[in-house]
Amino acid sequence: MKNLKILVSAYACRPNMGSEPGVGWNTVRELGKYHKIWVLTREDNRSFIEAELSHYQTQGLNFVYLDFSGYRWWKHGLGGVHLHYYLWQIKAYLIARKLHSEIGFDIAHHVTYVRYSSPSFVSLLPIPFIWGPVGGGESTPKAFYKDFSLRSRIYELLRNLARWLGEQDPFVRLTARRSSLAWATTEDTAKRLHHIGAKNVRVRSQLGISQEELIKIDYTMPINSPIRFISVGRLLHWKGFHLGLAAFAKANLSDCEYWIVGEGPEEQQLRILTQELGISEQVKFCGSLSRNQTWSKIGHCHILVHPSLHESGGFVCLEAMALGRPVICLDLGGPAVQVTSETGFKIPAHTPEQAVDELAEAIACLAQDSELRLSMGRAGEKRVAQFFNWDIKAKSLAQLYEEIVGDRKCSGKVLA
Repeated sequence: MKNLKILVSAYACRPNMGSEPGVGWNTVRELGKYHKIWVLTREDNRSFIEAELSHYQTQGLNFVYLDFSGYRWWKHGLGGVHLHYYLWQIKAYLIARKLHSEIGFDIAHHVTYVRYSSPSFVSLLPIPFIWGPVGGGESTPKAFYKDFSLRSRIYELLRNLARWLGEQDPFVRLTARRSSLAWATTEDTAKRLHHIGAKNVRVRSQLGISQEELIKIDYTMPINSPIRFISVGRLLHWKGFHLGLAAFAKANLSDCEYWIVGEGPEEQQLRILTQELGISEQVKFCGSLSRNQTWSKIGHCHILVHPSLHESGGFVCLEAMALGRPVICLDLGGPAVQVTSETGFKIPAHTPEQAVDELAEAIACLAQDSELRLSMGRAGEKRVAQFFNWDIKAKSLAQLYEEIVGDRKCSGKVLA
């Protein structure tokens, strides 16, 4: 069953980027190889998408750009972004309803934002609806709050409150109930989706990586370099960089280095921590880098340390695995879905003390065992190629579309 007509809602959709924009773009780009795709996305994505399409030929993609007048100035601040996203979803539905009357879509699919606590109004169309993958159901274990500043604790409490308020939104619950399939990025989010009324819930990472991206990067490890650990991300309290540094110090590896890529409000406190731990000479703060520069940094290190306390994605874990680097992470959120015992270490997160102890053991183990580093790196490359390649993910999704439409035709079911 080829050339189905698929409507995709992708608020974030932009080429050559990671995170949400990359999820949106790579999903629809690959889907265009299998079915006819109409993509609803923001007006400010237009120039980036059209520039990419000028040298990327595809017959299956149609973009519909929409926004509000003056959208550039009133979308400032986190609250403004959330409000804009909500109102944009309503406008997207109104346009989608008109398009559906003209085109007759087979399936509607919400791709971005990857957030379960906000509604997707295209679910109101009288056709099967796929929601996600969506995330956001992950929380920092309460035992880790004691290491946070008052401001960070307030952040966590407000985040949990915002999520709870989102779950009370009748349109969020309607989105869940109307989904033919709700994909969750993690088991935590899967539980929340069941709670708000989704019947058919599966766990699937929203992340992927393309072969074209990998071949651009030289990730050959320099000969005779010291063993290097690396952590990548915004320097925020919930990213757990303080746990990684404490574990590195506890491992007592005087001939190793620890690189930190990123910037954020915790940087000064992390620099102070390296001095208190006596590892300031071994730790290098690299600042914020471009995506290609970050990949190059990962390629010049041996092991990724990613002790994030709540995260739906954790794209850097996937990047490190694709580059043949073992990953040490906490057994939480998105990283726990990506990393296996063959590709790295997933450390339970019961208390900060326990987590630091076990992170330190994993750090020491990989620093001392080159064969284990090599085998885990190869296993990571294989896992990414098998399960996280964008082409493979899109092919699987295209087949799922066909199954859903086929089942609907067999049952003669019409959605109200």
